[in-house]
Amino acid sequence: MKTVKYSKYLQETSKNYRYVRFGKLDHTGEKKREDIDYTLKDALTIVKPYVKVRLNEQFKVVIPIALYLLLFQLIVMKQTVPGGVSIGLGLLGVIVGLMFFMEGLKVGLMPFGETIGYFLPMKARKIVILAIAFALGVGATFAEPAMGVLKEAGKIVDPLKAPLLYAMLNQYSGYTVLAVSIGVGVATLLGILMFIYGWSLKRLIYVSLAPTLALTVYSFMDENLSQVIGLAWDCGAVTTGPVTVPLVLSLGIGVAGVIKHKYRNNIPGFGLVTLASMYPVMAILSLAVILNNIMPGTGVKTVVEAVAPASSWFDSPAVQSIVLSIRAIVPLAFFLYIVQRVVLKERVHKFGEIIYGLALCLIGMSLFNLGLNFGLSPLGGMVGSVVPAAYSAIEMVSNSPLYGMFLGLTICVLFAFFLGYGATLAEPALNALGMTVENSTNGAFKKKLVMLSVSIGVALGLSVGVLKIVFDIQIIYLLLPLYILAIILTIISEEKYVNMGWDSAGVTTGPITVPLVLAMGLGFANATNSLDGFGLLALASIFPILSVLFVGLYVHYLQKRTTKEDDYA
Repeated sequence: MKTVKYSKYLQETSKNYRYVRFGKLDHTGEKKREDIDYTLKDALTIVKPYVKVRLNEQFKVVIPIALYLLLFQLIVMKQTVPGGVSIGLGLLGVIVGLMFFMEGLKVGLMPFGETIGYFLPMKARKIVILAIAFALGVGATFAEPAMGVLKEAGKIVDPLKAPLLYAMLNQYSGYTVLAVSIGVGVATLLGILMFIYGWSLKRLIYVSLAPTLALTVYSFMDENLSQVIGLAWDCGAVTTGPVTVPLVLSLGIGVAGVIKHKYRNNIPGFGLVTLASMYPVMAILSLAVILNNIMPGTGVKTVVEAVAPASSWFDSPAVQSIVLSIRAIVPLAFFLYIVQRVVLKERVHKFGEIIYGLALCLIGMSLFNLGLNFGLSPLGGMVGSVVPAAYSAIEMVSNSPLYGMFLGLTICVLFAFFLGYGATLAEPALNALGMTVENSTNGAFKKKLVMLSVSIGVALGLSVGVLKIVFDIQIIYLLLPLYILAIILTIISEEKYVNMGWDSAGVTTGPITVPLVLAMGLGFANATNSLDGFGLLALASIFPILSVLFVGLYVHYLQKRTTKEDDYA
């Protein structure tokens, strides 16, 4: 007797808690179906391994970082952890929420992305492809879990110090998210054009970076606009998450596959992440320029009053989390469905599974947003506000400074370094990038070397970011020379290493590291009375680019030397 695995039929029959087993052949030669009762305990036994694997994936990312922060506060900073139960439940919400969300993403949204990426370049005209690419970039950004952190960050900003920044993260937070999304949409459109015409990523970087840096310098000249520079460059890191990257890449790789004959040195699929990190910066700075001219009133009081609506049940975190999830997921899913059915005229297979996946996405994002409110953001803000007590006297920590100036600063820098290093190594996307780079370079650039160079780059970026806040250095004084150095390295590097280096920044900012680092930076800035707590993510993005480009030049040098030795031999 042949028995089919129960799990195959669990989804269709779980409502009645029954499974189907095939018995012996009947007189017609067909197998008879035989219903057999099973208990809820049996169902849980079947589902348990499936859930355990996916829960462990998120557990391994969240818990080590949380433990590192908590133990640092308890042991090194000698401070208790207030609200431990609330933070613990929040972290649990983050873990379970990400588990549901990532599984729902695979089942509910990625099938659309794969189908559209495969058929769209073959069935649609160029103008349609570009329009869909733009809309996909916008919609995917709205659905990013980390986008919710921008509104949370607005609660930490002091309106007396930075009224324009406060307004953009509170009163005009919707416009801020829209600007970021439009930036990603434009980047996606340009990325598809790059694939279609075989443009060099090097040239696109020059063309895109020049106006971005020019707009940054212009903003620096204005007192109000200078407040937004750190936020703008951090937004470039927020956009490259688990929704945007796979959906946009699936379309980009599909287009690259159709017109691959136009490729020379570019690696199909690379470059989109780079552009998606750059154009949101321009979009946020442009929005800041507009709001700086039309913002009601000139005083801080006007701004604060405008962003303080009357509270209601609708403003509760649970309701807001659900509303934000529906706004993010449902329009994107509807758009993808319309593209597949109307534009491509392709059937949607396994429709029930897709609905199931979308439901998981909604539940997961809602839980994640709640966990963000009560776990990740408070934890990052709490640790960030306590760390300065290592070298400076602050009100909330008695007997501070806890250490001497030099030792205390060293502790702060090392804290940031190991946080960046460990958090980056824990990112699943980094492992995938390492394998891709190793395969693309035929083993010359090893996966371990990729992971090490990117992780050290992020660690250095966070360390420099902490020093920026400690000494109240304007972010522009760091970004300008670093990006000029990146351009020089880009000019002298091979195209394939440029692709890898600039895209490496996108894997460093996942849905866990973004809220933690943002909250930590803002908490640190408030404790030290620094004017700007943003910029940590921006620095954590540029340093991996530099480290990978440096290592790429070294690998290329070794390859050339080996070739010469073989020729002489």
